[in-house]
Amino acid sequence: MAHTRRPTGDVSSVKGGRAAGQAFPMRRTRRGKLRPVRKRGWNYPRAGYGPIRRWVPSWRIVLASVFLFLAMGVGAVGYLYVTIDIPQPGDFALARTTTVYYSDGKTKMGTFAQYEREPIKLSDLPDTVPHAVVASEDSSFYTNSGISPRGIARAVVNNLRGGHRQGASTITQQYVERYYLGTTRGYLGKLKEALLAIKIDQQQSKNEILENYLNTIYFGRGAYGIEMAAQKYFGIHAQQLNLSQSAMLSAIIPSPSGWDPAVNPEKAKERWTRVLNRMVGEGYISKQEAESAAFPQTIPPGTSSAFSGTNGYLLAAVDSELRATKKFTADDLNQNGLKIVTTIDPKMQKASVDAVAGLPKDRPANNYVGLVSVDPRTGEIYAMYGGADYKARERNAVTQDRAQAGSTFKPFTLLAALDSGKSLSERLDSSTPKVFSGNKVQNFDGKDRGKIDLITATKYSVNTAYVQLNEDVGPDKTKKAAITAGIPENTPGLDSTLTNVLGSASPRPIDMAKAYSVFANQGVSTTPHIVRSVQNKNGETVYTAETEGKRVFESELMSQMNYALQSVTSSDGTGATAGKLDRPVAGKTGTSSGPWSAWFIGYTPQMVTVVDMYQVGSKGEEEVLTPFGKYTYGIGGGSFPAEIWLRYMEVATDGMKVENFPKPKKRVTPTGDDETETPAKKPSQAPTTRGRPTSSSPGVSPTPTERTPSEPTRTPTPTPTRTPEPTTPPAVVPSASPPPEPSKDATQQTQ
Repeated sequence: MAHTRRPTGDVSSVKGGRAAGQAFPMRRTRRGKLRPVRKRGWNYPRAGYGPIRRWVPSWRIVLASVFLFLAMGVGAVGYLYVTIDIPQPGDFALARTTTVYYSDGKTKMGTFAQYEREPIKLSDLPDTVPHAVVASEDSSFYTNSGISPRGIARAVVNNLRGGHRQGASTITQQYVERYYLGTTRGYLGKLKEALLAIKIDQQQSKNEILENYLNTIYFGRGAYGIEMAAQKYFGIHAQQLNLSQSAMLSAIIPSPSGWDPAVNPEKAKERWTRVLNRMVGEGYISKQEAESAAFPQTIPPGTSSAFSGTNGYLLAAVDSELRATKKFTADDLNQNGLKIVTTIDPKMQKASVDAVAGLPKDRPANNYVGLVSVDPRTGEIYAMYGGADYKARERNAVTQDRAQAGSTFKPFTLLAALDSGKSLSERLDSSTPKVFSGNKVQNFDGKDRGKIDLITATKYSVNTAYVQLNEDVGPDKTKKAAITAGIPENTPGLDSTLTNVLGSASPRPIDMAKAYSVFANQGVSTTPHIVRSVQNKNGETVYTAETEGKRVFESELMSQMNYALQSVTSSDGTGATAGKLDRPVAGKTGTSSGPWSAWFIGYTPQMVTVVDMYQVGSKGEEEVLTPFGKYTYGIGGGSFPAEIWLRYMEVATDGMKVENFPKPKKRVTPTGDDETETPAKKPSQAPTTRGRPTSSSPGVSPTPTERTPSEPTRTPTPTPTRTPEPTTPPAVVPSASPPPEPSKDATQQTQ
């Protein structure tokens, strides 16, 4: 058989040949042209072509490459779809508002929330809400597979043309982004978002997706979810939304901050009209319904705040106390949907606010009052007035601010004296003025009562007698007694100088509440606290406050203290105003020199209530209290503080069992001697009127006097804070001016 030989060509005769003398197999085309024969298999670079053309791919290679890349892309997407797992919902999706309750566990005090959200079921919403959102955000929601190919194509074209960037996200994609992924950026993130949307669309119902979407979408004004949006924009619950309100909330979803009617009413109304028209187009409402709808009126933004008003101080105290336990973080409190039950009694809290609100209208704007009421047996805080509005002044008058203690510190010297073996019948010289270690001390009213016992010295808050007692006992023991009772050792001004008995220290009201609770609780110390318990979102109790006390003083010692301090609230004591409460009351007034501050601390066996008043200058410096109201000669602990105390206690103790303080074994008799209780003879408690002790010391003037001496050259020391911090110890030099003229009103005389 004859064989035909394939023609060959010399490389020199082929344009672009590799080298002279090298031959390539050639073939002739139908037109008679010779072409190099392609290599078997992968013909690249192309055989028989010149140095440039041989690298230009043929149409076969181009087509094969396109198919290959498409196949790889489809394969990769398919692989990602199969292997990608639906992640756990993100922190944002799980974030729930923490609710804080009063002591009854039912009355709501306020909330904590990083994301203000209150989930609501789709079935509880009016149809206008889902219809408006679907019409506005994703009209194909009920028919698409989680993504919209047409929307994606439109967004790609728009983005390539340099138009305003579009994401083409369906409701399902937005739900995936917010519920599972957080904010997604870039094409890879969007691809993952789209794949998850498809997968979730197959695993969850449309109603489930829409419900979660409505509970997580941001509507502006700090509101996440339709329930909070309804509250923030209209002051109602989402269940009450009508057509116009539903359309408006749906309209601002793409740009809630920019399209808020309070920010851009024209744009908001334009978008609102668009939503109504789309609802008509989708058949959700009729054209007549759309035309008859009126643009809804919204409430001003920021009119409601969890931390506004007096309750803001309570909520801030709750937050601070729980975080101080190291068992709760800020995220725990703001995102975990906790139920916090406080110790605050709603009736008593209102009474505290009303008591301060009852002050005269001419009260200076920079005059501040702190009030805290505590159960001495458990440490639970019944009520706390930290200020008028937390948003206006984020300083709690009870837990943060300080004021010089004045004569409310004298009981610590009395405590140290009794603990060292002295008795209530100890007699001291009350002459005035007197010099102690170079310090000149005088009684406020200038009265010399001669030799008086400790009850009389306490009843009238006699300065010279108490400084003498402090000198006898030792001021270091006064300091130690105060610390043991509960005054923090680092309290500014707390020292071991002789005049510490006159209140040079500047404690917080909460510190004094803790210390005086030891007296009321017969020597057992408890810690004041505002949180009773915390439950997680599953209803499990995860925190309970400690209420167990610790004994720091003997009960008999406290019985003697309480016996002496009841004399303060007798009809002619410095705290006579508080004595009008129809039950046994012990307490102490306090007015620092100046006066820079005024206190009244009164208590029953079940309740210790501390009230202080102070004044702050424009630079945060301590100011002398400006007289106002009926106290034109000056303000003391027995004036406004005692009146506030009484107004509060009359309500707070209403219905509370009347309890007597335990009787001490040793008391002062009318002759000024100690009387020891024995089985054969049980002397009665000091004579009382309506449950109040009266004077037990003979030959004592009924004129009440209580005030630490002032110093004419002393000026307040500015501090970097807005609250009065301690300055120098109270003066012990008599004032250059005579004491205020006594008023016919008994309380005016009790400074």
